[in-house]
Amino acid sequence: MLTADLFAAIVEGSDAAIIAKDLDGCVLTWNQAAQNAFGWTAAEMIGQPIRRLIPADRQAEEDEILATIRRGESVDRLETVRLHKDGSLIPIAVLVSPIRDASGTIIGASKIARDIRDEVQTRTALRESEARFELMADNITQLAWIGDAEGSLYWYNRRWFDYTGTTLEEMAGWGWEKVHHPDHVDRVVAHVKEGFEIGTEWEETFPLRGADGQYRWFLTRAVPLKDEAGKVVCWFGTNTDVTELRDAEQRIEVLMMEVSHRSKNLLSVVQSMARRTASTSEDFIPRLERRIAALAANQDVLVQRNWSPVPLRELIDAQLLFLEQAQNQTQINGPDVVIQSNTAEALSMALHELATNADKYGAYSVPGGLVKITWDVGGNGADAEFVLRWTESGGPPVPQNGEPGFGTRIIRDVPSGRLRGEVETEYAPQGFRFTLRCPAANVLALPE
Repeated sequence: MLTADLFAAIVEGSDAAIIAKDLDGCVLTWNQAAQNAFGWTAAEMIGQPIRRLIPADRQAEEDEILATIRRGESVDRLETVRLHKDGSLIPIAVLVSPIRDASGTIIGASKIARDIRDEVQTRTALRESEARFELMADNITQLAWIGDAEGSLYWYNRRWFDYTGTTLEEMAGWGWEKVHHPDHVDRVVAHVKEGFEIGTEWEETFPLRGADGQYRWFLTRAVPLKDEAGKVVCWFGTNTDVTELRDAEQRIEVLMMEVSHRSKNLLSVVQSMARRTASTSEDFIPRLERRIAALAANQDVLVQRNWSPVPLRELIDAQLLFLEQAQNQTQINGPDVVIQSNTAEALSMALHELATNADKYGAYSVPGGLVKITWDVGGNGADAEFVLRWTESGGPPVPQNGEPGFGTRIIRDVPSGRLRGEVETEYAPQGFRFTLRCPAANVLALPE
């Protein structure tokens, strides 16, 4: 058995403050570690109330401790603060147990107190670090998550929950599969599992369902955090919304295909114009240049509008620019309509050819000539019809010369073929007339 002297030596040599007190809270023993921790000597504390160490706002703690001891119970661990002799506060962890006499009667309490300043500082630093991480993670533009070494997710940032409208309970583990598009989830899960098994950084692109039920595309990157031995400890991943970027790339791809298609068509048209103009016209170079300029004007209008639908009046103005002063001999009238970009080429070529012929042979060739360009849309729905008219007056009569040339074919065949419409031409004594009739759906752009 331990002798009293040996027990006293153990208590005195402990690095923890060991204090005994009676049931009224008066100090009975005070070891060297207690003096080191609180600054008071044993002579200053023995016989004094332990409340001397307790801040005024924590006196209730001593009441609770004494009540617990009187019930024969222990205080396993109480983290609190106590006063040093110099008035400073010391964070401590306290263990308190009842002291019984030989008969088992509770006669006091033993207290073991440890200075936990280093522990508190470490915890405070950790909380501050966690708070900074949470602040950063919750305010980045990406959705973010953390998973264990096997890829089971246990943390998400606020943006994840804001976007998906889910909770951690729903998403824990592999619950994230619930917000994946059913057409992609099997592929994504297989790839993700492979990445977790290999233990190297991986990325994947897939749609995620938002709280509104709509899907958006995300680029996901996951990076493993490894210990000194190279073993994966956890995974950190981010999901970056790339919906707009993906849509833009698709639009660029479609635009490039459209440019390629239109370029091939334009080259074919230019080649055909060159052959026909050379075989039917003495002023080959000027007429070819004008026809190519008309095509260029049409392309300029479409490019300026990013290949989107274009107002018919704007397209007409572009095709009459080469007339210069003769434009004053034109009356343009019709409702404000917007035509499809893929039909603009057919209309612009026909309009340019009509203007060229009028400038050379018809109403534009004399100062008193007049050209009326009108259009209207009749009917409703699928029966709606678009009608465009070109009517000349005040100019010399334009005779029809035998077999139609290339210009006539542009006026007649291009719009009728491209727009699936009917073209009527009339070489009346009072002036040339052109009428195009076709389904409105083949020409007009649908309102947004």
